[in-house]
Amino acid sequence: MKSALNFLVAAREREIGELEQLTQTSELVSLVGRLIHALQKERGLSNVFLASHGRRFAEPRERQMAECDELALQVHARFDSLDTGAHGPRNGSRLFGRIAEVLHGLDGLPALRRRVAAQELRAEESTAAFVGLIAGLLAVVFEAADSATDPQITRELVAMFNFMQGKEFAGQERALGAMVFAVGHAQRREQWQHLIESQERCFQVFAGFSDPAASEVWQRQQQDPRLAELERLRRLGGSARAGAALDSNLSQDWYDCCTHRIDAMREVEDVLAANLRGLCERRIAQTRAELHDQQAILGSLERPAGRPAPMGPQLERSIPELLHEQSRRLQTMSDELDTARAALNERKVVERAKGLLMATRRLSEDAAYKMLRETAMNQHRRLVDVAERVIEARDLLMHPKA
Repeated sequence: MKSALNFLVAAREREIGELEQLTQTSELVSLVGRLIHALQKERGLSNVFLASHGRRFAEPRERQMAECDELALQVHARFDSLDTGAHGPRNGSRLFGRIAEVLHGLDGLPALRRRVAAQELRAEESTAAFVGLIAGLLAVVFEAADSATDPQITRELVAMFNFMQGKEFAGQERALGAMVFAVGHAQRREQWQHLIESQERCFQVFAGFSDPAASEVWQRQQQDPRLAELERLRRLGGSARAGAALDSNLSQDWYDCCTHRIDAMREVEDVLAANLRGLCERRIAQTRAELHDQQAILGSLERPAGRPAPMGPQLERSIPELLHEQSRRLQTMSDELDTARAALNERKVVERAKGLLMATRRLSEDAAYKMLRETAMNQHRRLVDVAERVIEARDLLMHPKA
């Protein structure tokens, strides 16, 4: 008959397996981040290429396409290495569904590029196609964060996801501004403001979950003097009345300012990825040491009579003490995990409420978010609380009580 200690040892062995799987997932997230960064660059170049009727960025766009293709191959290879069997990730069905969507999107990339090269698309259409592909990749990162069972690693993944999402909004703002300046007249002020506010919201969540090293790099970047020029161009393009004339030559200045900022953000992502790898390695080493000690205790209890007991730092501890320590540790982990996942759950709620408003009121995504935001401000409530009320009201209408 197996003892309590047998199951404690089994729990540690299973925990090591989960941590090793999280290490692979973290490496995938880091690689996906690099592909997203490359696609963001291609999107910006394609946007200016189309807005300028093919006069600008033709060669840089070709070079960027080659970089994206190389990274896409690496991401595909990482997808292939994932365990798709019964012992795969905790939310494997959702994660693998997202991966399937991403692979389908990557399959359609050559056709999109051909249409851009032939100038068969408007800049807005090209941007929308890239936004959809990048959104799929970010959804993979989100599911990876949601599948983590270690609270410390989950916090790092939550910080990374929100930073990457904020950076994507910055990339969308770059594309929007490049198009607005290139056509030479102000437009889409509401969309521009939505992108700015979305960035700020994501970076606030990142700041609440990131480690000190990444936060320090981010804070240092906020002192960059080129950000003042970015803000000036934001006011020119994003605050002018619709139809106001803009200097089309500023399109290059805007693109350069945004690219400088977004490239700097990549440094933060690199720090986050390095910290995540280090954390996974430390957690595995710590858990292996604890497993070794528990195996030593188990071995001492099962040793033949007259054989000397092995020595170890935990051999004098009682089984009840080990069980109590394990119970306390699991409770702490559960509490920390709930805190980390709250940020992910809030995003799910807001996204669902936005979708309901878009479907029932035929609103754009920007207009749906604006409605939620303004309602929250007017009622002095949190955005997620308003989103929950929208969902509850919809559920009540769709499924009234008997």
